[in-house]
Amino acid sequence: MTDKEFQKQNNDNASDAAQNSQVDINVDDNVAGTSHLQEEVGDESEIEKLKEELQDQKDKYLRLYAEFDNFKRRTAAERKDIVATAGREVIQSLLDVLDDSDRAEKQLNAATDMAQVKEGILLVFNKLRNALQNKGLKAMESIHTLFDVEKHDAITEIPSPTKDLQGKVLDEVQKGYYLGDKIIRHAKVVVGK
Repeated sequence: MTDKEFQKQNNDNASDAAQNSQVDINVDDNVAGTSHLQEEVGDESEIEKLKEELQDQKDKYLRLYAEFDNFKRRTAAERKDIVATAGREVIQSLLDVLDDSDRAEKQLNAATDMAQVKEGILLVFNKLRNALQNKGLKAMESIHTLFDVEKHDAITEIPSPTKDLQGKVLDEVQKGYYLGDKIIRHAKVVVGK
């Protein structure tokens, strides 16, 4: 087959294909997924209905936002009140101890018997300890216990007098305390090495 014959056959095939396919590529119904373009636009009532639903949702959102904002303000005010009055109960229980301390101070100036003064001061101290214990304060026992970094702050290390006291608390510089089950102050201790 010559080049001219080959070209003529190709031209014939192309014209046959064009005649056989009468496809108009500009028609929407021949493209998948575009059938909605042929439909008529819905009623105006449907559009209005959607606008109303949107407005209802906006109203609900604004009301919810305002309610949450009010809740935040209310809880902030409550928290402020709680912080302001949190120590009230403890202070009220300590007022009796303060009154006893004032009476003891007056007695110190007028007293001649030191044994009675000592006894009165010890009574005031015990009353203070009891008032704090009733509010949940508990002293931490540290002497001769193993040093624990969760409970103790080591001030210094000194040579231990016996081998069994190595790594244990030998002295307590400042007592540690629990309030309920939580540590509110670590004990400051001297550890044996």
